[in-house]
Amino acid sequence: MALPKDTLQQLKRASTATLTTQLFKRGLRNVYLQGVHRMSATGRPEGEYRSAPREGTPMSKAGDNLVGEAFTLRYIPAREDLDHIGVFENPEHPQRKAIEVVPPGQVLVMDCRRDTRAASAGSILLTRMQVRGVAGVVTDGGLRDSDAIAGMDFPVFGAGPSAPLNLAIHHAVDLNVPIGCGGVAVFPGDIVVGDAEGVVIIPAHLAVEVARDASEQERLEVFVLQEVAGGRPLPGTYPPNAETLARYRQWREQHDKK
Repeated sequence: MALPKDTLQQLKRASTATLTTQLFKRGLRNVYLQGVHRMSATGRPEGEYRSAPREGTPMSKAGDNLVGEAFTLRYIPAREDLDHIGVFENPEHPQRKAIEVVPPGQVLVMDCRRDTRAASAGSILLTRMQVRGVAGVVTDGGLRDSDAIAGMDFPVFGAGPSAPLNLAIHHAVDLNVPIGCGGVAVFPGDIVVGDAEGVVIIPAHLAVEVARDASEQERLEVFVLQEVAGGRPLPGTYPPNAETLARYRQWREQHDKK
């Protein structure tokens, strides 16, 4: 099910730090992928737009978070009699099939068992997904062509550069099944959010309320930051007590009128 437009916009602007706090409040502690960071360009200055061609989806504004439903690919350790260069001639090979079937607007999330000894993809596969309108790519494995990836205006998150092709270490087996990525459980349809800090996984049924509360939390924190920068001490300010919240409501009303 597609995210409501308001929820999508809220998640595009919410930091992963805020989202982990909101999920923590709901009892979810292990939602932040460990060892995974953005490897591609972070986008053009605010107000400019992505220029890469995309089929079926509008171009997204530079500076937005990566947001999309998870489409998963699972790797197990490679075996020499099965993982030879000829397997790529088969269009049904799970890795190559994933590139062609992950739906536009969704995020390909790859389970490489946190093994970075070989790449899980490279610039050609990533470019194909970018052109198809895929929202982005997340892997807890390595990625080859890291110099080229660093210049791509396409959200790519990985565990670091790795030159060897995936067949040296990884055997692709399953599409769109529950996986682990960066030590976090990822189910097909979970909401993936990535920013400059890293990647968070939000259970789909919590996305609307988490996005709403994250938006309000960040608005409050803008006010709190101003208070602290102006000399207010932490006690009573962060977290805010009743007096601080009263000032915040007044501040919010003034800003809403503008």
